[in-house]
Amino acid sequence: MVGDKGSALAGEDRYKVLVDAITDYAIYMLDPQGNIVSWNAGASRFKGYEAGEVLGTHFSRFYRTTDRDKGLPLFALAHAAEKGRFEDEGWRVRKDGSEFWAHVIIDPIRDNAGSLIGFAKITRDLTERRQAEAHLRRTEQQFRLLVQGVTDYAIYMMDADGRVSSWNAGAERIKGYRPDEIIGKHFSNFFPEQDRLSGIPDHALDIARNDGRYESEGWRLRKDGSRFWANAIIDAIRDDDGVLIGFAKITRDITEKRDAQAALELAREELFQAQKMEALGQLTGGVAHDFNNLLMAVQASLDLLKRRISPAPEAQSLIDNALQATRRGASLIQRLLAFSRRQELDFESVDLWSLIRGMTDMLQRSIGPSVLIETYFPPNLPPVRTDPNQMVNALLNLAINARDAMPDGGRLLIGARLEADGTRNHPDLQKGDYLCLYMQDEGQGMDLDTLRNAASPFFTTKGVGMGTGLGLSMVQGLMAQSEGKLVLQSKPGAGTTAELWLPVVVAGARATELARKETPSAPPVPEKVHALSVLAVDDDPLVLMNTVMMLEDMGHTVCEASSGTKALAFLAERAIDLIVTDQAMPQMTGSQLADIVRERWPGIPIVIATGYSELPPEARADLLRLSKPFSERQLEDIIRRAVSGDRQQPSPSYDR
Repeated sequence: MVGDKGSALAGEDRYKVLVDAITDYAIYMLDPQGNIVSWNAGASRFKGYEAGEVLGTHFSRFYRTTDRDKGLPLFALAHAAEKGRFEDEGWRVRKDGSEFWAHVIIDPIRDNAGSLIGFAKITRDLTERRQAEAHLRRTEQQFRLLVQGVTDYAIYMMDADGRVSSWNAGAERIKGYRPDEIIGKHFSNFFPEQDRLSGIPDHALDIARNDGRYESEGWRLRKDGSRFWANAIIDAIRDDDGVLIGFAKITRDITEKRDAQAALELAREELFQAQKMEALGQLTGGVAHDFNNLLMAVQASLDLLKRRISPAPEAQSLIDNALQATRRGASLIQRLLAFSRRQELDFESVDLWSLIRGMTDMLQRSIGPSVLIETYFPPNLPPVRTDPNQMVNALLNLAINARDAMPDGGRLLIGARLEADGTRNHPDLQKGDYLCLYMQDEGQGMDLDTLRNAASPFFTTKGVGMGTGLGLSMVQGLMAQSEGKLVLQSKPGAGTTAELWLPVVVAGARATELARKETPSAPPVPEKVHALSVLAVDDDPLVLMNTVMMLEDMGHTVCEASSGTKALAFLAERAIDLIVTDQAMPQMTGSQLADIVRERWPGIPIVIATGYSELPPEARADLLRLSKPFSERQLEDIIRRAVSGDRQQPSPSYDR
């Protein structure tokens, strides 16, 4: 018996040593009234009391005053005694008055007869855990507020199958769905039908599932069915074990950014096109002068040759062919000048319906019977400001292009409509009313690359010898000089529509134009000019020789000078009735020579012959201009006007 008692005491000692050694838990005993009867090292560490300070005192001393006043300590004991256990968390007070968050368990202790003999109380300090949980809750709340507060991005979660499980304010703003309308539904609802049928939503999830991330741009749908261009990112969400639990999806509406980028690309392309046109235009202006001088020498020599000899029929045919070639060369130069916007235009107030009606027969003959021309012009369309002669050439070019696009025939619709504000459709136009003249065919149409280059100079899809590639360039140049715009619309197999946007003539300008037309005409031009003493001035000896010979053929006495300085010397020595001078000469131009002559000999009429499309801005407006290459008849006509005092420039007429 003694040995058994010693063994039992040894066991109790070991249990006491074990409990006293625990420092992470406060473990102590209470009597049935709640007074402390034991105290371990963990209790001393948590609460700050030594055993001698608390043994025999009531455990309610560890509660806040407010909790004691509420009777919480007694409630805990009563609950443990009645239910067999009490567990709770709450604030407790240390010896120094500081508080800590405690997890408390109270178990009743009963004897073999079931009588209550006390309580076992275990307390654990969970302050750090509670602070960590509170921090986590604050972080989660801040993140939730952050996500919900974002309105420029649609941020939401999806389960592993792609069904929406959360929805933020940005998603509601961008896509139009309220949370209760979309949560639980598949995210493929945001894709156009064609994308859904193509399996794009499932493909996106597969990539995110396998690679961890998926990013794309494309059209998405709102609740109301409208489309927007979206940038979408899908990230796979996995738990600590790597198991996929869902997806995080971020969508941004970048429609405005895409439109702005497209507008920027268009502006860059237009700038490049403008720079290219300007460079080509400058080159064309210089080449036109020299080339026209060469044509002048060839054409005049051939004309003079025909008059001086009687060639055989075969030789006559060769001369005629050569003359035709010079006229075609002159026409080519005019097209180049039109494309480069350097041709001289005679702007008028033009009634497009009257113009079209007057040239319909010519158009029909030009394009042949296989193409049927139809017109649609609303009544009372206002006039536009352009050059009627060049407009006829432009429409003829467009009609021939339409015919060539319909080798099997078809319908060509020519019509017009009034646009109240052209800038709404084409911001590069000036503000105001425009008349849109359109020509629509049923031809083969053009792909995007062909359409983009259609108006570029020398670009053509026709066979060799079937076109110069300058027709649309000429039309584009005419529209630019008329302060309008050429717009081409086409798709393969859907035909082509060419639109000519022209500014409407305002009422005041229209009245001025009518008044100008009603101004009394110039004195009648005599049929025959008597023999004159003419001074011919040109720095090109070939052109000068031909000009002199043509003037002599007309019966005039001709003096020649190779520069403006020599011309002034002739004028100082002898009387001259008329001067025909080149414009582009070194040291002194033709217009500068004209200014000096007007000051010294104001009665001498002057004709400026030039290979350029127009005279420089500083030249006098009343100077008569003769375009190179010119024929003897054209030279005779302008001399007649110069002698009669008619300073009004004739409308330019070019060989078509």
